[in-house]
Amino acid sequence: MSARSRLPPALHGARGSSLSETRCGWRASGLWQQGRVGVGGRASRRVTGWTVTSNRERLARLVPPTLARVAAWSACLIIIGFVANYVIGFVARLRIVTLPVAVALLLTALLFPLTRRLRAAGLRTIYATWITMLVALAVLGVTGWIIGVRANDEFPGLVRQVQATAKTVEGWLYTGPLHLEPNQLSKWVDDIATMITEQQRQITSTVLAGTVVLIEVLAAIVLLLFVTFFLLKDGERIWVWFLKAFGSAAPRVDRAGRTAWVTLSHYVQGTVAVAAVHGVVIGIALAVLGVPLWAALAVLIFLASFIPIVGIFFAGAVATLVTLGAKGPIYALIFVGILIVEQQLENHVLQPLIVGRVLHFHPLAIILVLAVGGILAGIAGAVVAVPIAAVLYRAIPELLHDDPPALPRGPDTPPGPDTPSAPGVPDQNGSDQTSSTDIGDTPRAG
Repeated sequence: MSARSRLPPALHGARGSSLSETRCGWRASGLWQQGRVGVGGRASRRVTGWTVTSNRERLARLVPPTLARVAAWSACLIIIGFVANYVIGFVARLRIVTLPVAVALLLTALLFPLTRRLRAAGLRTIYATWITMLVALAVLGVTGWIIGVRANDEFPGLVRQVQATAKTVEGWLYTGPLHLEPNQLSKWVDDIATMITEQQRQITSTVLAGTVVLIEVLAAIVLLLFVTFFLLKDGERIWVWFLKAFGSAAPRVDRAGRTAWVTLSHYVQGTVAVAAVHGVVIGIALAVLGVPLWAALAVLIFLASFIPIVGIFFAGAVATLVTLGAKGPIYALIFVGILIVEQQLENHVLQPLIVGRVLHFHPLAIILVLAVGGILAGIAGAVVAVPIAAVLYRAIPELLHDDPPALPRGPDTPPGPDTPSAPGVPDQNGSDQTSSTDIGDTPRAG
């Protein structure tokens, strides 16, 4: 029996009417006729009056488009989160390798300007690299020696000053507004001493673990020196070799990598400048106030400045406690005032001028990034977390965008900010366009 004979008599020959048969998913419009859809045809095709509806179209009628888009995005985010969790866990387990490599990249970004100047002066790359490494090691060694000598000379005096300050505070607690009883204060002191003794026992019981950690630290330092040396010497050759793995996507990866390196170089050099200002100002203030160990505290402030926002807070707290114990509460309040003024100058003058052009992160974003880095890799993770985030923030858009068109350049079309040139084409000054954005002006092979 034909499809037409199964229709009610009232619908025989009725043109312009419509009917749906949900069992087969057919929708009839106009004059009904029997037909078939060939294999390999479109998902929905009208054949002599019939429309065959695919499963996808029926599902689209049941699921709202907004819900379908949300489900698709959710699935993508779940997959990305799973992969990111696996990668982060893998990197964290290999932190004895990944952290030295990350710190080596930071040191390379800091030291390469010296290597570049030495090469520009006519030295071969190998000699320029060795001189740069020796200068860096000499600066670290001399600084550590000076701090060690001064700390050895000033520490006994600091202990005597802290004892005198403690007696003064004890007398104030007895005769001041708190009117504490001697028994109460003695109990507090005994509790603190007991806690310190327990901590010492725990430290003694973990000497073996500390030895293992010491070996790992020494191995990480050796790896750090090797990676820094070869990045200074063969950075460009390493990058070119790395790009070969990306095939046709190499130009895009190259552009993203060079953008990331420029961002990292500016960030590291700017942060070092800000940290140096911190250390010098705080060191002078502590020296003027007559605080012992002012040189060591200045270096601590300098190192802590590499952890934005949080580092200077903790280092300043340590310096304040030393000032309080050595010179008393009045000097401690004066130092806190100096620290607040210097911090405001950094936030409103130094950071916007030096680092602000590279890092445009909200303070909340910086805190979250530091928290993630600290959870994954402790203090070292907090140090490298912000520069890694800054690099990703700048490099990912370059990686996702299409390559800019390479326009031919001639006497009638001078290069400008809106006229990109093809890689390897010299600009008006005769320099190669690719060399202007080298990985931190990475050195060529010596």
